[in-house]
Amino acid sequence: MAEMESQLASTVLMIRPAAFETNPQTAASNRFQGKIQASADQQQAAAVKEFDNLVDALRTAGIEVIVVDDTLKPHAPDAIFPNNWISTHADGRVVLYPMEAPNRRVERRVDIVDTLVNGYGRKVTEVIDLSAHEQAGHFLEGTGSMVLDRSNRIAYACLSTRTHLEPLADFAQRMGYDVVAFEAVDRGGVPIYHTNVLMNVGATVAVICDEAIVNDAKRAAVLARLESTGREVVRLTYPQLAAFAGNMLELKNAAGGHVIAMSRQAFDALDSAQVKRLRENGHIVSAPIDVIEKSAGGSVRCMLAEVHLPHSNS
Repeated sequence: MAEMESQLASTVLMIRPAAFETNPQTAASNRFQGKIQASADQQQAAAVKEFDNLVDALRTAGIEVIVVDDTLKPHAPDAIFPNNWISTHADGRVVLYPMEAPNRRVERRVDIVDTLVNGYGRKVTEVIDLSAHEQAGHFLEGTGSMVLDRSNRIAYACLSTRTHLEPLADFAQRMGYDVVAFEAVDRGGVPIYHTNVLMNVGATVAVICDEAIVNDAKRAAVLARLESTGREVVRLTYPQLAAFAGNMLELKNAAGGHVIAMSRQAFDALDSAQVKRLRENGHIVSAPIDVIEKSAGGSVRCMLAEVHLPHSNS
């Protein structure tokens, strides 16, 4: 039986970009990206400033942030989003994921796993590498493709070109998770590329744009599953989805307080009742990352790979 795992991490891994820019290899499936007119150098310079400000905001809120620098070669324009290639778990397991875009596959860096062990005293018991699914054209982009209810071992997954059933089943079998899979589309009827754009599951509150789920019965089933695990559901609208309001992450700080991380755009899209409910649940940290969002089509949650690995001396 796998070790019981806390839903909330108190440590996150973040990759400081070295050559950030809009990625042409991901444009076909990501309708959020490519909304900025700026040179690659301008995008990189702005992204570094936004990245550093987010790191500072999280650390001020009591979150431990492990920052690893990206490398110039191989060129990985989306390296700022590590949650797509790695997840870590309380039993010491690390999972590496199959990625759709070839230039995103180079983001998988074993040296970063070594850094967690040797530089930060974390214990790794096993590395599960699912990347062989790429050979069959099947992908599962980490906690972008899956929103994990770690405490109840449920993986919510919106199917898309980046999220396929075969590697999803492989993950579930190896890690002991139940899968709740569904299809969801934006207002234009285009499949939503990552589940974590649509929803987040915190300790007691779940945020979801449920109107994006295509099938009425499936929508009801997803909401029922969330509520059956004791989550209060905060429902988002399509305009809030478009502002990355679903792309938030609940964490806990060193004092045990809850911290909800999101972008400034996401926060500004929420209504007063939603903000009130979230603030009752924890301290909201919001940072402006407009260039990152417009250029790469990802937001704060995508930038945070939770570190659930135990300490080696525990």
